[in-house]
Amino acid sequence: MKVLFTDYDMLDVSLERQIFREAGIELIEAQCRTEDEVVARAGGCSALLIQYAPVAERVFAAHPGIGLCSRIGAGFDTIDTAAAARHGVWVANSPDYGVGEVSTHALAMMLSVIRGIARYDRDIHNGQWHYTTVGRIPRASNLTVGVLGLGRIGKRFAHIARNTFKRVIAHDPHLIDGDFPAYVERVSLEELFSQADAISIHCLLNDETRGLVDGRLLRLMKPGSYLVNTARGAIVDIGDLTEVVQTGRLAGVGLDVLPTEPVPADHPLLADPRVLFSPHAAFYSVESEVELRRKAAMNIVSWMRTGRPDYPVCVGTRRPPG
Repeated sequence: MKVLFTDYDMLDVSLERQIFREAGIELIEAQCRTEDEVVARAGGCSALLIQYAPVAERVFAAHPGIGLCSRIGAGFDTIDTAAAARHGVWVANSPDYGVGEVSTHALAMMLSVIRGIARYDRDIHNGQWHYTTVGRIPRASNLTVGVLGLGRIGKRFAHIARNTFKRVIAHDPHLIDGDFPAYVERVSLEELFSQADAISIHCLLNDETRGLVDGRLLRLMKPGSYLVNTARGAIVDIGDLTEVVQTGRLAGVGLDVLPTEPVPADHPLLADPRVLFSPHAAFYSVESEVELRRKAAMNIVSWMRTGRPDYPVCVGTRRPPG
């Protein structure tokens, strides 16, 4: 059995090599950036291990031997699951590896933009030393924090944020009332953006959420409010966000993810001191990276041994070879 590692940004993939070697699986390594490149490299492979490469109809049609796509990550928006289902291909992910890391990173970004930590640091390096250089700072315990998407990470964020903020509100149309923690108030999408002083985004990227946070919602936010996105870049319309930031409506923005990564060097948000960036790093700790990669690889090993991956998000019909 052969597996194509379509692409990766890890400095060392010895973890994956060892897992597949011990399972008797041959690993083919590539750095595919397009679907055509995946098609060209996937010949003879039974499964794909994917980080960012796009995989859709052409891949499945060209290679009927591919039975499983396993994504290194909780999201699976780079894989066309509808096309996978049509071809009987399993899709799997690593759903719960970095809940603590992402939620604490989101809270850290939110508190940093509220308290002006990064801006203070820049000011000091530029020779300024005064507590007023970043402008007015509100008391966090007087603020309402909003959560968009109340899955594993959203719930963890709400749990750790409730002791910092006065009120926690959330919007998630896919949860019943009983799945909302007692300390989280359920609100509509419009109420979330109009009532929250600071919002953290934690929903999946799909057809429903792509571009969801647009100019209409952003202009509902209170003057002087804050927005943090550690979910997926394309959930936020980055053009609309840029326009709203430039009006001065938002006091601070934290972005770990963007529609285009890395952020283009000439992007206007890079020059705005109110915007805090991190390089799609919210998932990362030494331990979470190992768990993430191991679970994604073991999806393939389990499918080879039992015909079913450990964490399926799309149930297929194709069987492993032999």
